[in-house]
Amino acid sequence: MSTKSNKATTVLNQIILTVIAAIFATPLVIMMMVSLQGEGIGNYIAVLTHPAIPRFFLNSLIVSASTIAIVFCVTILAAYAFSKLELPVKGTLMNLILMGLMIPSIALIVPLFLIVKSLGLFNNYLALIGPICAFTLPFTLLLAKNFMDDLPNQLMDAARIDGCGSFKTLLFIIAPLCKPMSVVVIIWGFLNSWNEYFLALVFMRKDTMQTITQAPQFFTGEYSVDIGKIFASLVLISLPVVIAYLSLQKYFEDGMTTGAIK
Repeated sequence: MSTKSNKATTVLNQIILTVIAAIFATPLVIMMMVSLQGEGIGNYIAVLTHPAIPRFFLNSLIVSASTIAIVFCVTILAAYAFSKLELPVKGTLMNLILMGLMIPSIALIVPLFLIVKSLGLFNNYLALIGPICAFTLPFTLLLAKNFMDDLPNQLMDAARIDGCGSFKTLLFIIAPLCKPMSVVVIIWGFLNSWNEYFLALVFMRKDTMQTITQAPQFFTGEYSVDIGKIFASLVLISLPVVIAYLSLQKYFEDGMTTGAIK
């Protein structure tokens, strides 16, 4: 009787998960179908051969790589300090950082604009890298700290007995154990930087400095809109994100579940 009940539960769960997956996959399927309207595969060829596209990809790659490097280093160092080191008022500092989770980025666009203007950073990669890192770090720091909280403190005690300082303990003991969380931090940093649209629209005035998320607007004319090419560009923009997630799915899920909010 119990076996039949377990099988029925498994089948029901599978049906529910399939329905949910279909709901989330529907927009992607529609996007790909629309991207083939008109010239079919020619829409993709037109997008890829557009003279501005390689530069857009390069700009997005520079912004994403820089963001990932900064977010990863700051997250690991800060999470280690908040989780394993004795620091004064670290609880207060952590709460102040986590306040960033409650503030939408769009609410800070005016002060950000004034800062970028005063520093003369229009059409500069730093105008995107700095804010994106600031908006990404509170979430990655929360996950990484919770992940490190689960690591036994005896590991650090053993490292100290062997003569390791705090930094060596992080480098040789803690960091290798944080591989799943490191993948989450990398993917999250990539998602936030690669998909950023509004900041690039505001701060990048030159065509040569715009990112790949600005590509669809180059297929809209004053009196016409090429829907097929716009959606083809959207598919191409989404491909690196999909490939990155599918390649690192196992580590991403492990890191998200292990470092989830307690």
